[in-house]
Amino acid sequence: MPRGRRPGKSIRVLLAEDQGMMRGALALLLGMEPDIEVVAQVGTGDAIVDAALTHRPDVALLDIELPGISGLDAAAGLREQVPDCRVLILTTFGRPGYLRRAMEAGAAGFLVKDGPVEELAEAIRRVLTGETVVDPALAAAALSAGPSPLTVRECDVLKASADGATVADIAAVLHLSESTVRNYLSSAIGKTGTRNRMEAMREARRQGWL
Repeated sequence: MPRGRRPGKSIRVLLAEDQGMMRGALALLLGMEPDIEVVAQVGTGDAIVDAALTHRPDVALLDIELPGISGLDAAAGLREQVPDCRVLILTTFGRPGYLRRAMEAGAAGFLVKDGPVEELAEAIRRVLTGETVVDPALAAAALSAGPSPLTVRECDVLKASADGATVADIAAVLHLSESTVRNYLSSAIGKTGTRNRMEAMREARRQGWL
């Protein structure tokens, strides 16, 4: 149980979701639970840690794909700066790679958005007691898929390839030589079984490796 929480006190929840209608609906539904209080709502990943430092939630409910930094990166930031806050990932994208990355970032749970709000509320309660809550089908898929074959640098160059960036552009952003960038891209293309770097980036995103 987070430091400073007393039995019978409402569970303080921070909600991070970029779609305003979805965020408002979730906040409304969770607020109807007698033991849950949504104390902060944010629409970007960059705002998560600051909001948590200000409002001191017991549980942070995070989407993955947010403007700014991702919910996964924010989860790692919460682990460092607000360690008493438990993180529960709630996403549309039930990808095995995302689950592995969420657990590595210190998340206590991972659910997809197609479940009823009652299950979400129960998951919030369970992670607060120290349990790890993961969608069963996604957990099985993650085990069968195995870890990401891409290195950190291969992921970096694929991310930097977005929006048609040239090899020179990528090299400048990542402070690498152009030949090194080409080597990383070639390796990533081979590991993803694709024909070019754009296909490699799409496949890596589909798998949840980026």
